[in-house]
Amino acid sequence: MRNCYNKLFGMFLKGFNLFNQQKMRLNIFLILIIYLLLSCEKKSGSVEMIYSGNPLFPGWYADPEGIIFDDEYWIYPTYSDDFGPPERSDVISARQQEAQKNTINEQYLKQTFFNAFSSKDLVEWTKHPHVLDIKDVEWAAYSLWAPSIIKANDQYYLFFSANDIQSNDEYGGIGVAVANNPAGPFIDALGKPLINAFHNGAQPIDQFVFRDDDGQIYMYYGGWRHCNVVKLSKDLLSLVPFDDGETYKEITPENYVEGPFVFKRKGKYYLMWSEGSWGGPDYSVAYAIGDSPIGPFVRKAKILQQDPNIATGSGHHSMINIPERDEWYIIYHRRPLTTKNGNHREVCIDKITFENSGQIKPVKITVRGVPRRLLK
Repeated sequence: MRNCYNKLFGMFLKGFNLFNQQKMRLNIFLILIIYLLLSCEKKSGSVEMIYSGNPLFPGWYADPEGIIFDDEYWIYPTYSDDFGPPERSDVISARQQEAQKNTINEQYLKQTFFNAFSSKDLVEWTKHPHVLDIKDVEWAAYSLWAPSIIKANDQYYLFFSANDIQSNDEYGGIGVAVANNPAGPFIDALGKPLINAFHNGAQPIDQFVFRDDDGQIYMYYGGWRHCNVVKLSKDLLSLVPFDDGETYKEITPENYVEGPFVFKRKGKYYLMWSEGSWGGPDYSVAYAIGDSPIGPFVRKAKILQQDPNIATGSGHHSMINIPERDEWYIIYHRRPLTTKNGNHREVCIDKITFENSGQIKPVKITVRGVPRRLLK
């Protein structure tokens, strides 16, 4: 670009010397100057597009929660498996070690902390290790899954599930930890689970918190093919009954399995979830639409699934909306074609778009990801 304008300046000086010579030669020269100027402008506008690439960062991670804080993107995923040197919690109490004997899968004993990742542009990511660790949650021992975060009351609230309880006879469920910074450290806010039992058949896992336009914060959650919604108190540390007296309201849509996510667009509420088997190739995302945060929700379609040429098991997602724009990204995990290990999942991102009717267009999963996107 600089060479282009240097060449232009040199030709201008040469043209100036011709000013008192033949006018025709000068006119032709001026035409050449204009042409070169346009050529330089065209070159200046042809900036090479930089893409995020998929996966967004190295490691076996799943259930990513994406969110924007100020001018940064953040992702909070589940630690799915070791990738390179193993990561482990440094401190495990005797009580936690005893509780770990209840696990139904030894793989879950690795999942005792959350890492987070931040980026200014969706391309370069910074890792924040162990933003939450069981050393700061005495009742949690394993299976720290599907973090969901929200900023409220000048603090950051990180909701999580732990211990993968199989019945009400076991201790665990959904908890909440608090920090003054999105990078933590997050500390258990209650000393016990917020939800520690099955209600309406829903296993207390896979929580997602959603703030409506009136400021009310709801939490959607549930495994074992049942989805509940609850209202959170203003301090986000307890549940508030609905107007009809219910506390745990079941809103399970057709074919729901787990991993709910909710957003609002143009006056409509979208309930999304994962269906299929989390360890299989058919894991996918579908959605329903309703007129209120508690439904009823009518199933519409499946919008994210495997591409046998790229990856399988695409599911358990979240979404990011660029502030004040109808611009959306879906963040999800998927399994590369090089492995069939159910725990080998990667965090990826792609664009999500809508029909004029408000229906979500099917997402095409990609290798290149999305273009670099600064928030400010």
